[in-house]
Amino acid sequence: MNGAHSLVHTLLQSGVDTCFANPGTSEMHFVAALDQIPGMRCVLGLQENVVTGMADGYWRMARKPACTLLHCGPGLANGLGNLHNARRARSGIVNVVGDQATYHRPYDAQLTADTEGWARPVSAWVRTSTAAADVGRDAAVAVQAARTAPGQTATLILPSDASWNEGGVVAEPLPVPPAPAPDPAAVRTAARILREKRNVLILLGGGALGEKGQELAWRIAQASGAKLLGEMSNARVSRGRGRPQLERVPYVADVAIQALAEFEHLILVNAKAPVGFFAYPGKPSLHYRPDAQIHVLSRYEQDAEAALAALADELGAPRADIPDPGPRPEPVRGAPTPEGLARTVAALMPEGAIISDESVSYGRGFYPQTHAAPPHDWLQLTGGAIGDGMPVATGAAIGAGGQRRVISLQADGSAMYTLQSLWTQAREKLPVTTIIIANRKYQILLGEYLGVGANPGPTAMNMLDLGNPDLDWVKLAEGMGVEAARTESLDGLADLLAGSLGRNGPFLIELLV
Repeated sequence: MNGAHSLVHTLLQSGVDTCFANPGTSEMHFVAALDQIPGMRCVLGLQENVVTGMADGYWRMARKPACTLLHCGPGLANGLGNLHNARRARSGIVNVVGDQATYHRPYDAQLTADTEGWARPVSAWVRTSTAAADVGRDAAVAVQAARTAPGQTATLILPSDASWNEGGVVAEPLPVPPAPAPDPAAVRTAARILREKRNVLILLGGGALGEKGQELAWRIAQASGAKLLGEMSNARVSRGRGRPQLERVPYVADVAIQALAEFEHLILVNAKAPVGFFAYPGKPSLHYRPDAQIHVLSRYEQDAEAALAALADELGAPRADIPDPGPRPEPVRGAPTPEGLARTVAALMPEGAIISDESVSYGRGFYPQTHAAPPHDWLQLTGGAIGDGMPVATGAAIGAGGQRRVISLQADGSAMYTLQSLWTQAREKLPVTTIIIANRKYQILLGEYLGVGANPGPTAMNMLDLGNPDLDWVKLAEGMGVEAARTESLDGLADLLAGSLGRNGPFLIELLV
């Protein structure tokens, strides 16, 4: 048995049965092992940032890690943007990166790089297997690290000779440490604050944003008079009818500062205190009031649901009905608007839909319009590195077993970073409807110009314009094997969206706004 065979057997025994891959020469023995050993679903991505984004989306829905297959340091570098997003989403990924044979590295061949150095900023665990006998053991540790709460990237670097040499040993799965229990002192402190103080915000993130966590938080808020908000950027939020009408901390600095101005106490549940996405001249980095007191109920790695349950018990918070959000919206007619798009999606999405949201500036106000939609999950861009929406949608569809419709709300500029995702969707026949919001400009940067106080001229404006020539998303999608259509109205969007939901495979709608 060579090292590559021991790697595949160990991954499978450890519960990793999906590999998102873009292989190269150094990984050919790993590829051969994937071919020879049954049980691993192999999904090809045509660019490494698609591969890493798919692994992120997969974890968000499946709640178990997939492995990647990347080619040497430059392949890893191509995937760093979405590994950064995955780190912020706290997604568990076994990130396998091929490398030069150990004896070849001193010769400084063209692909030789500081692969470990590039991996460390986006990984919680990094190791290079230098011998075939070590590969299986290292793989088992990598899976254990990836699955350690709250989820993290474990990068295993695999020199090609460690793959092809004989002497591989299959390792047994390692136990995953349980998420740390809530701190009783933190629970008592939060309860005291909620009993004694007014103007308290409970800020939810991570595991607190599931259906159970929100239900517990709602009970606590009703019993105490506190307000609930979610973090601005979240990996996965349970939303729709039957869930609290939870809003997020706003993105825009002035709006966020105003929204948080009343709160004298912030109780953090798997969340961090709100800060600006960027710094702006003359504006504070912290968006909560300077005299506010911060109380941590649970850290990211702790069990948020257990912490909220303990807090509810400490307060004696009774069960509380979640308010009816009102009737489900009807599809909107006429010219596109952010509110109209959100209401139309809410009107037509099936129960159990998954929303992958990289709508960027156009979609900031989608939440209020979708509270009355059927129960669904909402996935967001977490790390700010654009180009994750379509890969996350692709991986989420696979992570959900192809049984749930994914609706990808995608800005046109960021879509160009990873449009190869469409090819994978077509190849795998995934139930993904992509709505390209085509304003043919980097609209968010026009707003950021104002935010930082810069004065754009013709050259600057040309750098933010995606016209001349216009991107043709119908042709781009069809070139990737995905059926597509264009519309300039919400009427057309409703017809196309409704038609796409019954398809067995992907469909793309270009909405000109």
